Amino acid sequence: MAEKNINIALVDDHTLFRTGLRGLLSMREGLNVVADVGSGEEFLELLQTTSVDVVFMDISMPGISGVETTRRALVQSPNLRVIALSMYGDDHYYKLMLESGASGFVLKDSDIEEVYAAVSAVAEGDSYFSEALLGSFTRNMSRLAVPEASSEDALSDREVEILLEVCRGLSNQEIADKLFISKRTVDKHRANILEKTGCKNTANLVVYAIKNHLVEI
Repeated sequence: MAEKNINIALVDDHTLFRTGLRGLLSMREGLNVVADVGSGEEFLELLQTTSVDVVFMDISMPGISGVETTRRALVQSPNLRVIALSMYGDDHYYKLMLESGASGFVLKDSDIEEVYAAVSAVAEGDSYFSEALLGSFTRNMSRLAVPEASSEDALSDREVEILLEVCRGLSNQEIADKLFISKRTVDKHRANILEKTGCKNTANLVVYAIKNHLVEI
């Protein structure tokens, strides 16, 4: 966990859920829950006067949705990190939340240790997905057409092919077997992908692939 206190806000229209999550987060040293509100409108107003580092954002709320609240909040506060609070079945919102600027996704029934891990990751500039969610999120990913590389940093067609399989959770050996190439070749391509994209883990790569329109879900 980062040394400086992390100011956290909770945005969810279920009071009992917010109260429970606030209590659990407040037990963790270094986490400072500065507010919990029941709507996007309230959060946007709060953001004008309150410093927030990380916000847990419900995707589906009455009034302004989590998607639109995220978009507007990041216009007001570009350094804000947004963790989407998700339920199974919210799949059609994931791409919209990523495009609006969300950095992480946590299932509402996640273990509290995973919630702590999500805060730590996004506060340090990384992306985060609940393990259970990442699998369901990436399972149906498919490739989009890849334009001809126009710079040294652009991913090649083969690298995008491997990126898709990495996002799906396949190991380098599994990718090698699927694409009928050597594991050493996959190792090299994967290292190049990480260097070109500046990503550190699978969650980062998923976000990169979607935001750069290399895959669709």
